[in-house]
Amino acid sequence: MDESIILNNQQINHKIRRIAYQIYENNINEKVIILAGIAKNGFVLAQKIKKALESISDIDVKLCEVKINKKKPQEKVETSLDPKNYTNQSLILVDDVLNSGTTLIYATRHFLDVPLKQFKTAVLVNRNHKKYPIKADFKGISLSTSLQEHITVEFNKNSASAFLN
Repeated sequence: MDESIILNNQQINHKIRRIAYQIYENNINEKVIILAGIAKNGFVLAQKIKKALESISDIDVKLCEVKINKKKPQEKVETSLDPKNYTNQSLILVDDVLNSGTTLIYATRHFLDVPLKQFKTAVLVNRNHKKYPIKADFKGISLSTSLQEHITVEFNKNSASAFLN
């Protein structure tokens, strides 16, 4: 199957900056927010959003890596921060692609056990094939694709791109 670039490095950087502004607008009165990135690409995206947020606001942005077994999402979810560090905070769960919603819904379930001030989700690419009732509050791009198509986001040291294949 052919691969098509849907977002190049410049476009991804623009989307990240726009997501950062939306998060800032939504959390303008917060002193601290938590960006909880799903391990691998979601965490890399969270790091990039953190950098963009810090360049436009004085909010203290804390990163949290969320480890979830994508093959067996019902297994225990682990986070790099102790839950007491995000209790009563504004938390944004970040992933690169919202496909069926399985990863986000199971990660969300973990955070339901902790009292949060606010809970939102952010994704770079939102696909419209959800199996679960979860939505992206902040998204870079929304795509309607066929079930056979796959979206891949690649973050390299100095560049990023998103492909449809």
